[in-house]
Amino acid sequence: MRVPLDLHAVACSGSAAFALVTPLRVRDLLALAVREAIGARAPLDKFYRSLHRTLAGVAAGDFTVDIDGRTFGDVETVVVCEGTADVRFFVERRPARVSR
Repeated sequence: MRVPLDLHAVACSGSAAFALVTPLRVRDLLALAVREAIGARAPLDKFYRSLHRTLAGVAAGDFTVDIDGRTFGDVETVVVCEGTADVRFFVERRPARVSR
């Protein structure tokens, strides 16, 4: 997914480094990933429900998030991204099989 450029950080710091990379919390990257997954035209309430479930799943340890090959379990961790980020989810535990 595409990572937005933080123009405010570039202007405030006067550093060209922020024009090349963007520091974001995992929570913010997940919001971008959920929006991309459900589509820009999906209703806002669906976006909020999906994001809430995603954040709750990470907090509960149901799955971890892999961003550019690094695994994260805390949504408050800051990640530095350049241009695009590969976001993947990995289930931590398999659901119990129901016998029939």
